Amino acid sequence: MKLSLGPILYYWERDTVFNFYNEIADTPVDIVYLGEAVCSRRHIIRTDDWFELAKKLADAGKEVVLSTLALIESESDLKRLRRIVENGKFSLEANDMGAVRLASAAKIPFVAGPHINTYNPQTLALMNELGAKRWVMPVEMSREALSHIQANRPAGMETEVFAYGRLPLAFSARCFTARHYNLPKDDCQFRCLDYANGLTLKTREGQPFLALNGIQTQSASIYNLIGELDSMRQVGVDVVRVSPQAFHTAKILRLFHESLENRLSAHAATQKMAALMPDQACDGYWFGRPGIEQSYLRQSAGEDAA
Repeated sequence: MKLSLGPILYYWERDTVFNFYNEIADTPVDIVYLGEAVCSRRHIIRTDDWFELAKKLADAGKEVVLSTLALIESESDLKRLRRIVENGKFSLEANDMGAVRLASAAKIPFVAGPHINTYNPQTLALMNELGAKRWVMPVEMSREALSHIQANRPAGMETEVFAYGRLPLAFSARCFTARHYNLPKDDCQFRCLDYANGLTLKTREGQPFLALNGIQTQSASIYNLIGELDSMRQVGVDVVRVSPQAFHTAKILRLFHESLENRLSAHAATQKMAALMPDQACDGYWFGRPGIEQSYLRQSAGEDAA
């Protein structure tokens, strides 16, 4: 299996982004997704900057994929999307059907991103007909459901699984971070810059529940499937994805790499990962359970007791 790094989902300062990818160039990651996938108001990194970063990472031996917005809202968003489609060098991750249409019309192979609702073999077959070379499983999908789709996967289609990071659950035209500060979306003062890993939302009982990331809602818990790499192999997964974090991303990638090369056991990798996570772990969706649950540790504890 290959290791990928998804697009940065948060709003970071320009120097932070460039320094981040300078570090990533020296990691054992195979595929790097670049670009703004969340909010069109995030302009610190321009399209030309993403192209520059793409060239540097490609020169470092990485496969580079340019990610597109999950929610297209204006003509300027479409203009940016067309530039990505027409870049002439790098493939793209289509995160909405508009990007799928443009890539298909241009006969450019693309990755069907996690925000495309690919929940059955028929939809996956359609993506294949339109030119998708790889698809990213929706984060709510279970291993069992994935296994069914894999049994009917079109020839040549690769499968990628979101395996680490806060789960991107939903998008809205409303900006929740701005609303938290009683600001309108068009005058949000770019408050997302204050939250490098999102703004945690707690229940009345004080339990971390969700994370607000501008127009995106994420899980507060960190989805962590480093202990499930063997089960991914069994169902034919080709790529495992790590979502960029404000801290320790390079270390996390190296842990995944060691696990993929069977130099680190699932249990040891899970224990080492705990020290690098900004919040508690979850993996419930993979086991067909509520997403907030952590099934792997409970299952491991039962095996150890036996």
